Amino acid sequence: MPNPIAYELAVMTLPYQQWHLDRPDASAVVAALEEGKILYLPRLSFILTPQEEALLDPVLLEPERKNISYRPDRDRLDGVAAPEQRPAARQLLQRYYQDCRALMASLLPAYLDACHSPAGTLRLHQVADWRARASWRKDDSRLHVDAFPSRPNRGERILRVFTNINPYGISRTWRIGEPFPPLAQRFLPRLRRYSPLASWWLNAVGITQTRRSRYDHLMLQLHDAMKADTDYQRDGPQLVMAFPPGSTWICFSDQTPHAAMDGQFLLEQTFMLPLSAMRDPRRAPLSVLQSLVHESLI
Repeated sequence: MPNPIAYELAVMTLPYQQWHLDRPDASAVVAALEEGKILYLPRLSFILTPQEEALLDPVLLEPERKNISYRPDRDRLDGVAAPEQRPAARQLLQRYYQDCRALMASLLPAYLDACHSPAGTLRLHQVADWRARASWRKDDSRLHVDAFPSRPNRGERILRVFTNINPYGISRTWRIGEPFPPLAQRFLPRLRRYSPLASWWLNAVGITQTRRSRYDHLMLQLHDAMKADTDYQRDGPQLVMAFPPGSTWICFSDQTPHAAMDGQFLLEQTFMLPLSAMRDPRRAPLSVLQSLVHESLI
């Protein structure tokens, strides 16, 4: 049986209904987020236009694509199979990006100018359908922390905003895992050693965009070790939470263990955040791991 996590230790619920907010309690919000809690806004919805509602069909995706993706800094849209639907998909992800920036300006103003490399996705598949086709490493219904195999981030934070846009009343169900410090202590002894030569080779042949640091190596190893441990997936500390349509939630996905169990139709916006922009960088995974190994990982 799973070891349950108390809701109040994993989630901070916020009452806001608008993406543009007037004087929220940003101090408490930042503290909760940096502790690894999920910021849950149960009444913050993102309303689609009729043209955008027509996009809610997995046939819109190019074959073998998991999501439609959009890079607003490059105006780059990928994954749309039908050319005539590209303008509507671009408009939808542009609007969501702008609303996420407005929300950040209110809730997380100290982060706004430091955030970079924004990337958004429109997720159309049912979780169960994608899970059936994924390898265990890509099975996001297993508890994990996020790490990018091809894009080493050298300790920068992965900040993500999610909004359930399901028009049929279906919730997005997650499992939420334990805080990062005990998670790292649990798995660190079983992670494989870092190889500078392997890091050089992966970059030289184009598998990674830059060389992996020891931190990037450990985070990928942690991601895989969590997903591969069936006992931990079944019995590890966790909280099951359903995010209904019309709700939004935010977390540092490199810090907060999570697993998507059910649902369909989701918007997601990612930002990268330097540690220097955090109020308390000691809570970052890089700092936690360095405190455990007693050396620099960058």
